[in-house]
Amino acid sequence: MDASYNIDLNIMKNNRFLLVFILLVGWLANSQDFNQKIYTLDECITLALENNLDLKSVNLLANSAKVNHQQSKANLLPSVNGRFNLGVNDGRSIDPFTNDFINQELTFSNMGLSIDATIFNGFRLLNTARQNRLNRKASELELEAAKQDLVLNVTLAYLQVLNNKAVLELNRARFETTKEQLKIQEGFYKNESGNPADYADILGQIANDETNILVSESNFNNAKIALARLLNLKGGVKVDAATLMLEFDKYSLTSDEVYNEALENLATFKARELRIEAAKKGVSVAKSQFTPEISVFGGINTNYSSAAETFTSSGTSIIETGDFVTVNGQDLQIMTEQTSFSPESISYKDQLDNNLNTVVGVALNVPLFNGFRAKSNVALEKIRLEESILDLERTNLDIKNTISQVYFDMEAVYNRYQSLLRQVEAYKESYRINEIRFNNGVSNFLNYVTSKNNLDNAKINLENAKYEYLLRVKVLDFYRGNMIE
Repeated sequence: MDASYNIDLNIMKNNRFLLVFILLVGWLANSQDFNQKIYTLDECITLALENNLDLKSVNLLANSAKVNHQQSKANLLPSVNGRFNLGVNDGRSIDPFTNDFINQELTFSNMGLSIDATIFNGFRLLNTARQNRLNRKASELELEAAKQDLVLNVTLAYLQVLNNKAVLELNRARFETTKEQLKIQEGFYKNESGNPADYADILGQIANDETNILVSESNFNNAKIALARLLNLKGGVKVDAATLMLEFDKYSLTSDEVYNEALENLATFKARELRIEAAKKGVSVAKSQFTPEISVFGGINTNYSSAAETFTSSGTSIIETGDFVTVNGQDLQIMTEQTSFSPESISYKDQLDNNLNTVVGVALNVPLFNGFRAKSNVALEKIRLEESILDLERTNLDIKNTISQVYFDMEAVYNRYQSLLRQVEAYKESYRINEIRFNNGVSNFLNYVTSKNNLDNAKINLENAKYEYLLRVKVLDFYRGNMIE
């Protein structure tokens, strides 16, 4: 008896040490949570919509579609370009002023303004603008769909945190109940009354309850981290069931009614339909490559050269020509009057004015052969159109099947919840009776712990069933297009 008593004391000391350690860890966690803000579901949704990285990526895609649409509209406008250059040329070159060959250093400059406008190209630019407008609207709806998905995921994660928190509290309550029973059995054990095996069994139950608490704490912490990840926050998120109104009423709509509302309200369906319309415009754009393109163009140009000069008269003089005439047998020198000119550089402004020229015209570009690229592009756009149609059909089928499955699971878990309510009430009465009988030495520990575990497990199952039902209701409300509040 003494040896077994010493062994049991060692077991009790080790369990007490483990108990103190668990309580200390729990106290530290609670002290950290004490200063942590309690987030409501609305606050979590607001934070997620502001901070979620995946949503920001979708928003960037929507902004890109907006820029593409704006650019495609701007492509309908004429293109206007200005040109100016200034340089120095040394050596043999062509004088841009006289078009003569020269061999000297000169400074040159030219400038111009051109305009080009497409008159007709098979409506390629117009259909491209329309296609990008549809893609922009689709991207905006996909952004809205991403927001709806995020709201749903945050709500489900929030409920999962509440569920794991409730299970943890139930396991802690079970542990406290077992500790109270341990005190009673410890007194019997020290007084060497009662069955010593009951005391050993209660120590084993303590260890089992401690394990359940550790598992529940891990699940609770993981759920908080998962929620924080959606909010793009570091660490976990503290929540409180008191901040959320949880109703447990039987769902009033049928599965088909939920699906019909989803067809009308979900942004995903509308985005898929717009993608189909955009793909049709893509086919029209590709077909325009078979059409001739007509455009008009115009321009104004001028230039400058430092070699350009103008000459002005500076006077006249009589000079010998070197020729002679004979008069009466006498050679006479032929004289002539010569005008003198002085060179003068032409100013930059005057040259630009003098050299001004304009050009206007019409251009026709007829596609004759381009390696079958136009034909291949049309075929590819038709394939993309078929892919868009398949995406819509796949989305319809996936959502319909998902709604049917969620609805079936919701009804099953609702019925299970009702059954668990009755089970908890029955196990409460069984536990009450067996606890009284066990404390009075009428019943054995096996009957007591069986009743206790049955009641505790039934409570945990009931709590899980409640949140499973609420999770499925939120999913169905999401598919109906209702923003979760």
